[in-house]
Amino acid sequence: MKNGFLKVCTLSPALRVADCAYNTQETIAAMQQAAQDGAALAVFPELGLTGYTCSDLFLQQPLLDAAEQGLRDILRASETLELVAVVGLPVRVDGALYNCAAVVCHGALLGLVPKTHLPNYAEFYELRHFTPAPAETRSVTLCGASVPFGTDLLFRCREMPDFCLGVEICEDLWAPLSPSTRHALAGATVLANLSASDETVGKAEYRRQLVGQQSARLLSAYLYADAGHGESTTDMVFAAHDLICENGALLAEAKPFGTGRAEAVLDLGRMQCERRRSTTFCPNAAGHTTVPFSMPLHETALTRPVSPTPFVPSDAAARAERCELILEIQADGLAKRLEHAHARTAVLGISGGLDSCLALLVAVRAMKRLQRPMQDILAVTMPCFGTTKRTRSNAEILCQELGVQFTEISITNTVRSHFADIGQSESVLDVTFENGQARVRTLELMDTANRTGGLVVGTGDLSELALGWATYNGDHMSMYGVNAGVPKTLVRHLVHYEADIAATDALRTVLLDILDTPVSPELLPAKDGEIAQKTEDLVGPYELHDFYLYQVLRFGFGPAKIFRLAKAAFAGRPEYPDSVLYKWLRNFYWRFFAQQFKRSCLPDGPKIGSVTLSPRGDWRMPSDACAALWLAELEQLFPQKDA
Repeated sequence: MKNGFLKVCTLSPALRVADCAYNTQETIAAMQQAAQDGAALAVFPELGLTGYTCSDLFLQQPLLDAAEQGLRDILRASETLELVAVVGLPVRVDGALYNCAAVVCHGALLGLVPKTHLPNYAEFYELRHFTPAPAETRSVTLCGASVPFGTDLLFRCREMPDFCLGVEICEDLWAPLSPSTRHALAGATVLANLSASDETVGKAEYRRQLVGQQSARLLSAYLYADAGHGESTTDMVFAAHDLICENGALLAEAKPFGTGRAEAVLDLGRMQCERRRSTTFCPNAAGHTTVPFSMPLHETALTRPVSPTPFVPSDAAARAERCELILEIQADGLAKRLEHAHARTAVLGISGGLDSCLALLVAVRAMKRLQRPMQDILAVTMPCFGTTKRTRSNAEILCQELGVQFTEISITNTVRSHFADIGQSESVLDVTFENGQARVRTLELMDTANRTGGLVVGTGDLSELALGWATYNGDHMSMYGVNAGVPKTLVRHLVHYEADIAATDALRTVLLDILDTPVSPELLPAKDGEIAQKTEDLVGPYELHDFYLYQVLRFGFGPAKIFRLAKAAFAGRPEYPDSVLYKWLRNFYWRFFAQQFKRSCLPDGPKIGSVTLSPRGDWRMPSDACAALWLAELEQLFPQKDA
């Protein structure tokens, strides 16, 4: 339960219709196993202690007495379990019979939630036996205790306030305004549904969509426990189709006629972040009663998958579809800007590296959109001290294959003249040596654009912006930055996608060689004709930084949680022991805070995903904000600062 993680499960044990003693023992056994497996919440089907299909037997006193006795037995069994269990049974209140969910924890009956919407159509006849939930919450006596009874109940863990449970029953989910909607707005992060939904053709997919959409709309987790084997098959068949969704994502599913068990680890901190971010999520706790309970915090085994590449889909087909969409977004944005600016040319620096390659591919798509010749693209290579034969050659071949203008402007003499002006020794390979070249390159591009009536297309990517790996008023600046929303890990896949669909073998070959070239700004003199400066040796692996960037910006997680997620995501990678993960996480925070001033004057560029750093859109941060809070948390987490 630490770091906002909560293990939960839905359970649909086999039952016998009207055999409450048997059903109770099966429920208790399932509860015990769930607790042993580390679950903090277990949800059971609707009317699971009796069976949903008892029909007119619900009018029999012995059945109702036996169901109540079953609940007593469950309460006793729960005394030693670190578990909240939600079980279904019929409950008599003041001469009426209600279809209820009983919430149980540590031997206490926390509350009873009656069903609001009773189906009385097709194969369902619930109004024949049950009364809809009353409008007001009140106290009733059951199993020797006075307990709250009503639909507007929330159950909140004292030790983990983000664990706040709301309950509804079957048809409640199908209703136009479900109780779970009110529960979520009142603060419930976890919604439980005890259901008895019979299986018919096409219903499973509809059920799956309904549960997923409800969890998405309510920015919540939704646990759906369905009746299964053992229910009467007189007119219906039940398949134990259990589902666990989190904010629209299906985390776990017991498929129809399967195991009747689904389990998952929820990230409640993630959902709370989503709610804080969404200004259309308007909390309203009016009319709800909160019932507190206690449960000790413990380390939840992180069994939920944590992708090491959150920006990149793992499925090949989904990845290709994503790449095509992103390229279209980039191209359409650039096309609009070229059209609006009446630009005669699109001017960009082509280095033979990944970022400039992607920018050029986008520019080609933009010109095709505008039905303009490829010769309206002017690609400029600007060799200097660090340029290698490999990158220079790849730049030229790429331009030839794409049919764009290619020109070379050697900046060596200009840089040397500039160094002489400011008294910079060419033998001193410091930040001035590097940035001076980057700024001259930008000068050449800007003036070339002026001369040709063009627009300078920026090539810098999202990862570089996050780390500040750009020269201020150098490659940091352009007239439209097409890659500003694309992290480095995704840049690779976009270029690889273009290689996969390349029109010629020569184009495919050069794109693959660019992909195989080490990432470098080529600002230090080459050694024996090879790249002497590898970016990731200096700032760290981009796959780590992109992972950190996603968790920081998308969910606002703190360093401790991100470190734990990173350990899970990169488990089994010997190059990433804890000390390395810590080192680059600390480096990320330091650079991210220190480099905001560069992002504050970022050129326009298209947003392509949920994580972006535009100062006019998704990320607004003071340039002089202090990183002390985040770094202090890191040092507590991993004191070996020199690791």
